[in-house]
Amino acid sequence: MNRRVPIALLPALALILAGCQTAPASTPASDPESDGHGAIAGATELADPALHLTSVTPSGAVQHLDLLDEKSEALGEITPPTSLDTDGRFLYAGHDGGVEIVDSGVWTWNHVDHFHYYEAPAAMLGELGGEGSPTVVASDLGAGVRFDGGEAVLLDLDALKDGRIEERFRLDVPTGPGMVVPLPTGALVTDADGLRRVDATGASQETIPCDQPSGSIATNVGVVVGCADGAVLAVTDADGTAVERIPYPDGATDRALSFAARESRPTVAGLTGGNAFWLLDTRERTWTRIDAGEPLARVAAVDDADQRVVALTTKGEVLAIDGETGKTLARTEPLVAASLADPALAAGVTLQIDPNRTYLNGPAENVMFEIDPADNARIARTFETADAPAFVAETGR
Repeated sequence: MNRRVPIALLPALALILAGCQTAPASTPASDPESDGHGAIAGATELADPALHLTSVTPSGAVQHLDLLDEKSEALGEITPPTSLDTDGRFLYAGHDGGVEIVDSGVWTWNHVDHFHYYEAPAAMLGELGGEGSPTVVASDLGAGVRFDGGEAVLLDLDALKDGRIEERFRLDVPTGPGMVVPLPTGALVTDADGLRRVDATGASQETIPCDQPSGSIATNVGVVVGCADGAVLAVTDADGTAVERIPYPDGATDRALSFAARESRPTVAGLTGGNAFWLLDTRERTWTRIDAGEPLARVAAVDDADQRVVALTTKGEVLAIDGETGKTLARTEPLVAASLADPALAAGVTLQIDPNRTYLNGPAENVMFEIDPADNARIARTFETADAPAFVAETGR
C-alpha cells in the first residue's frame, strides 16, 4: 500500500533509503512489515507493478484481468453491489446493509523516492455489516464507511492486510448520507455541524465547519473534503494534524461535488454536475474553474508534466483536456453511450487513471477500454467481457 511520509521525517528517511535493497520475497508472518517495504508473508516482490482491472458483474461475479498478459481469472462471488471503491489493492463493494471486501492481492508500496511492487494470492475477505446504504471513502490511509441508517465505521487497515475485517471504531451518527474520511490517525466524520475530527478510538477532537460536505480525496499533501464554500484540507506531519480551509474564488457560482485524480498527486479535479469542473491544487491551495463547454459525466486530473485532465462527456466520449488552458486536445468517438443512458448502469461507469493510461468500463457494451490520453486519446486496447463489467477498479497501483 502507498504510505505518506511527513516532510519532517525525510532527513531520517534519507539514511534508510541509502541502504535500501530489494526486499525478500516475503517477510516473517510474525512481523509482516519488518523490512519497511510493504511486503507480507507469502507475497512475491516484482520488478514492475502487477496492474490488473478487477471487475464485478451485475450478479456479483468478481473477475481479475492481468493487464500484462491479458489473462482473466474468477476470484469469487459477492452480493450484487450498488457501488465499488478501491485504494488500489482492496475493493469495497457496497450494497444495502453491508460492504463486501476483496483483497486483489496486488499492490504498490511507496517508499518516498521509489516503489516496491508485490503480488500475493487474492482473497475474498468477507462482509462488514451495517444499517442502511453505505458510502465508502478508501485511500492508502484506510477505509471509512458511513451507513445512512446512522453508523460510522473506521476499518483497521493493518488487520485487512492480514486478512481480517476489524473495526477501529463504530459510532452512532445522524441518519442520512455522509462520510467517514480516514486520516493518518483517526478520521473526519460528517455530522449535523459539518465535520468532526476523531482519533483512532472515535473520541472527538474538534469540530470543523463545513456546510453540505460532499466528495473526498487523499493527495500527497493532505486529505480533502469538499464543502459548499470550498474545501477542508487536513495536513498531517510530525507535529500532528492541522486543518485549513481553501475557499472558492469570489463570485463562484457552482461547486465540486466529487473529486478524482491520479493517485497521490497534488492537483485533483472536481466534477460540478454541469459543463464545468474545478481543479484544486492542494500544494498551492488554489482553485481553477474550467468550462468544458458541454455536459460532463466524469472528470479526473492526470496531473502530469503537461497538466492533462481526462473527462467523460454525457455522450460517452473521452476528452483529453489541457488543465492550464482548458482547451480540448483530443476526443474519442462515443464509447459508452448506452451505459450512460441506462441509470442502472451509469453509476458504475468510471475513469481509472494511472501515470500512463486511462481505463473506462462500458457495462452495456460489455467492454473495457485502455486509452492513452497523451497520444491523442488513442484507444490502446479493448477488452471484451463475457458479462457486463458493472463496476471496475484498477488494482496493483
